[in-house]
Amino acid sequence: QLQAYGGGLVQSGGSLTLSCAASGFIFRNYDMGWFRQPPGKQRELVSSISNSGVRTNYADSVKGRFTISRDNTKKTVYLQMNSLKPEDTAVYYCVRFWGSNIASWGQGTLVTVSS
Repeated sequence: QLQAYGGGLVQSGGSLTLSCAASGFIFRNYDMGWFRQPPGKQRELVSSISNSGVRTNYADSVKGRFTISRDNTKKTVYLQMNSLKPEDTAVYYCVRFWGSNIASWGQGTLVTVSS
């Protein structure tokens, strides 16, 4: 199970940190990530992190502004979002990867960035 939280309303240029608490599986064995779905658009991969936390990847649209991290002792993955823009408005989903596939999705958390 993946429980995401931390979304909310923030002004353009502001910051938010999303958290995703995992349970029911051996967290340290899995790569994790965040997807988002803007209003009226398809879901897109925002960022991913390897099981050890050593390797991270980011969508071009968030590079330099978002940082993904994880704490394997707390079984939690984070997404620090800085310099937020209105186009970052979306429902954000935490995911667990199995290879290149998505093994499970968390419930979404809404991030709204006002201009």
